Amino acid sequence: MLTRTLLLGAASALAMVSFANAETLTIATVNNGDMVRMQKLTDDFTKKNPDIKLEWVTLEENVLRQRVTTDIATKGGQYDIMTIGTYEVPIWAKQGWLLPLDGLAKDYNKDDLLPAIRDAVSVDGKLYASPFYGESAMVMYRKDLAEKAGVTIPEKPTWDQIAEAAKKMTDKSTETYGICLRGKAGWGENMALLTATANSFGARWFDEKWHPQFDQPEWKHALKFYVDLMKEAGPPGASSNGFNENLALFQTGKCGIWIDATVAASFVTNPKESKVADKVGYALFPTGGVENHGNWLWAWNLGVPAGTKKAEAAQKFISWATDKAYTELVASKEGWANVPPGTRTSLYANAEYQKAAPFAKITLDAMTAANTSKPTVKPVPYTGGQFVAIPEFQGIGTAVGQQFSAALAGSMSVDQALQGAQALTTREMTKGGYIK
Repeated sequence: MLTRTLLLGAASALAMVSFANAETLTIATVNNGDMVRMQKLTDDFTKKNPDIKLEWVTLEENVLRQRVTTDIATKGGQYDIMTIGTYEVPIWAKQGWLLPLDGLAKDYNKDDLLPAIRDAVSVDGKLYASPFYGESAMVMYRKDLAEKAGVTIPEKPTWDQIAEAAKKMTDKSTETYGICLRGKAGWGENMALLTATANSFGARWFDEKWHPQFDQPEWKHALKFYVDLMKEAGPPGASSNGFNENLALFQTGKCGIWIDATVAASFVTNPKESKVADKVGYALFPTGGVENHGNWLWAWNLGVPAGTKKAEAAQKFISWATDKAYTELVASKEGWANVPPGTRTSLYANAEYQKAAPFAKITLDAMTAANTSKPTVKPVPYTGGQFVAIPEFQGIGTAVGQQFSAALAGSMSVDQALQGAQALTTREMTKGGYIK
């Protein structure tokens, strides 16, 4: 008995020493639902890795981007793991700001990643971030409200069909709004939606010589359509709404149509979170008269900043959070419909996932339809889809987003917003040496 007590005491002391010597990883992440879920499941990781502690910095999307960009550019060293997008990864990797992920677990299986997503986070064949979830954009709509309004939303709708349906589904007396679209200013908030929308109307950010195109008719058509539609069929205060705000509106039954990231499908169909879980239909991103379904392709990824001194531990965590086993962990706790989508080929070949997720096929179709190397109908000197893959876009996109958010709020006209966008973008592109 005494021996057993001594052994237990020794084991407890060793555990305390191990905990005291644990390496702490500071992880910056976005406050989206899948990341919040990941934090709740990290006991699985820390039990397997008692020598690693986790500290979370969870931020709203615009704030996250600002903080991690400042930190990595100034080599601040605040974070050991950063949640970053497909926009940042190739730019930062080429700057030497990210470490290549060459220490991932043996069972990570890089070849299982969807090719478009894997290529988006690789430079010269090396992986510089690991995809946590991937997405395109699509239409989510209330089938019951559409039926009540006597409208049909086809699988490949036009914007005119969406507008007609949204107006007929609107009943402001019951706080039911026909359509919810992003209005919050930010290059990855309203400008993700508006760039994709403009692409679907045949617009482009720049011509072949990098001259801004906001003075062209395609942009005016797209922005006027968006502002008019939101004023007639959108919710009040839409200029403050981003992804999470519109998700909450749709889940509580206040939106007839929501056009946004495909990743939202698991949240709007989750009966624990959504009042309309059994009433949701899906369609591809609308077209505005040209054959372009928005060309939205995105992934939130986990990357390791070059300034960390904990690269080995960081890659252990990234392996855990983004491999196939994590998907199975989420499925065991939350059901297959709620696993992070859009990153692995094996998920879309999984019969259990296909059965549980009615949105699986259209998500994959939307991601496959996205052509980020040819994002617009007219020729352009850039790639990117719902963003322009140049370093300056982060600042320019947000500044243009502020103009367009102001037009939606009614504090300036569409013409004034476009004039402002044209002037500020021309100034910044000239300063950057793009325009001679």
